[in-house]
Amino acid sequence: MTVTRKLLCVAYASIALLALIGTWSHNVAYLPLGFAGANLRFWSDTFANPASRSITVDLFFLSFAVLLWMVLEARRLHMRGVWLYLLFGLLIAISVTVPLFLIHRERVLAVRAPGTPAGRLATGDLIGLALLVLATLAYTATTLVRAPA
Repeated sequence: MTVTRKLLCVAYASIALLALIGTWSHNVAYLPLGFAGANLRFWSDTFANPASRSITVDLFFLSFAVLLWMVLEARRLHMRGVWLYLLFGLLIAISVTVPLFLIHRERVLAVRAPGTPAGRLATGDLIGLALLVLATLAYTATTLVRAPA
């Protein structure tokens, strides 16, 4: 596997880990309700206000597009287990399982085309992505600090 592919996998793994921390630090509040109760309460809470309804609908449609791509990409590359990523995306967090799928994809691509780099980012791409990462980390940290006990 090339260095760029390895670095990309490290980036994906970091995203998955931070997403797991960012989502489950809030999801644990629902666990005492049991599986069914937790799900009922969680989805009910997504209707709390216009912002929560908007972001939930937005994430559903984004997730559907990403999941469709994942299934097609898995079929194209003959990757096994794609439906496990989708299932665990529902049970854990899609923001955790998509980066894990992307690591799997990079490993498959590295075997199919050894020595092929993962791609190159221009300076503007790096700046834009860095700003998005900082904004995401800042928002996640804010949710962790402001979370009710």
